[in-house]
Amino acid sequence: MAAGSALALAVLAACDGGGSGGGGSAGGLVSTPATPAPAPAVGTALDDSVRLAQQASFGPTVALVDRIRTLGVNGWLDEQFAATGSTYGDLAVDVRADSCAGGDTACSTQRFTRTPVAMRFYADAVAAPDQLRQRVAFALSQMIVASEAAVRSTAGIAAFNQLFLTHAFGNYRELLLAVTLNAFMGDYLDMADSRKGAPSENYAREFLQLFTMGPDKLGMDGSIERDASGGPIPNYTATDIREIARALTGWTYARVGTAAATDNLAIAYAQPMIVAPARYDSAEKRFLGTVVAAGASQQASIAAVVDAAFNHASTAPFVARHLITHLVTPNPTPAYIGRIAAVFANNGSGVRGDLKAVVRAILTDAEARAPQGANAGKLKEPVLAMTSLARAIGFTTDGFVFQVRDGSFGQPVMRAPSVFNFYPDDFPLPGNATLRSPASKLLTLANQVRLHNLVYDWTVSGDANRTEYAAVTTIPGTSGTAPVWADWEAFGDNVDGMCDRIDLLFFAKGLTKGQRDALKAAGTAVTNADPKLQARKRAQMMLYIAGTSPMFLVDR
Repeated sequence: MAAGSALALAVLAACDGGGSGGGGSAGGLVSTPATPAPAPAVGTALDDSVRLAQQASFGPTVALVDRIRTLGVNGWLDEQFAATGSTYGDLAVDVRADSCAGGDTACSTQRFTRTPVAMRFYADAVAAPDQLRQRVAFALSQMIVASEAAVRSTAGIAAFNQLFLTHAFGNYRELLLAVTLNAFMGDYLDMADSRKGAPSENYAREFLQLFTMGPDKLGMDGSIERDASGGPIPNYTATDIREIARALTGWTYARVGTAAATDNLAIAYAQPMIVAPARYDSAEKRFLGTVVAAGASQQASIAAVVDAAFNHASTAPFVARHLITHLVTPNPTPAYIGRIAAVFANNGSGVRGDLKAVVRAILTDAEARAPQGANAGKLKEPVLAMTSLARAIGFTTDGFVFQVRDGSFGQPVMRAPSVFNFYPDDFPLPGNATLRSPASKLLTLANQVRLHNLVYDWTVSGDANRTEYAAVTTIPGTSGTAPVWADWEAFGDNVDGMCDRIDLLFFAKGLTKGQRDALKAAGTAVTNADPKLQARKRAQMMLYIAGTSPMFLVDR
């Protein structure tokens, strides 16, 4: 563990003493069962503008919280629905697979890895104004997964992830159609070049199981419907998968430039797939109560597949629960799921799948905005822990240091180990028989130590000349990373002001007097003859304590 841990643990012991919460509450999300993370003290009213920022951005900042307070919840959501800024479009430039000379690792990194796209992800997460669009896109990308682990194309990774930014507030059907025709996904789940006679069933299976309805029939409240014997009722059969796979035959990759269709070194991953008539099964198909007539076009077959899954009764609660889990809480009540599923089914104007309406409903629902009970809360996954810390401190970044660090936590964005993402939505809260805590799968003991040390490195040891912050000369356009300590140095001797800011951004004003006094004492204990350096070092120590606190890692 990093130097300085003893002081941090001593202060945290004092801080934790003022909280409440037992091993069965969501307070236990980030600790071993013997040392549950404390819930805010009974009667503590958390700042709801900060809570919304936690749910709908990559971390609260003073400017963001002030903006939410000024506009109100719906006013801020309206502004965010119109906001732009994040993009991967300029990175979605196809190149030939043999475009780098042998041994040219700089070229290979730029063209055949996630690195440039992941850097953009983090740079935009820290600084781009369209925070809500990015958070929703991130949630969607953890439901509809394609990964660099199987397909190494920077252009493909960029084009695939651009779909989530583009459709974050659009219609879910249009997103499903775009994903189905995406060449990067086509390679990842083997729909590209699937042919009549021996169609690949991989995309068909995951399309149903993970991207739309899920394996079991659901009520609108997300509950599993059961047959007379008490078993779950399956949403589809092996025959449905096989017939859908037949309907998805007849597609192949576009090629870079004027390359021949047989040139597999010239696959254009950033372009939608194109028809390959000779590979298409044009006979009649039957699936999910849908009949595709013999002789129907490839486009008509894909539309029928997308429509059948999109309109399935289980899709609304399945998607609703996933988005609630990733934005607000992994333990929503059935009523909350039901209300959001109803909006997915009909946005109030007869439109199904309106993601803008769904996101608004999720974030304005009483269960999102009301004070949280003992079982509420959402553990920050490593990505959100890093970005929340950086945004609270104040960082400028090209994203490189984040995409180096995320792999050590088992969450390298855009490189999920499988189509099932980095963790399942129903991963159980350790030591609890009923509650879910998906991100707990990543917060192993080793990762808790790594995260603790990262916070130390970026606070107490986080001056701007830190080696890992330097620009990488082998990647064009990099600028490096720098914490903006000037904002903290400006507090001077005002340790109370530092406490106020930390209490706001890290704890939504949830600190008790005892916790606040302990935090202030730790900062005041740091002294230096240079007033500016003293202010910075005090802030760094207090931020270290806050950032390693279990209370910071659970958003309530």
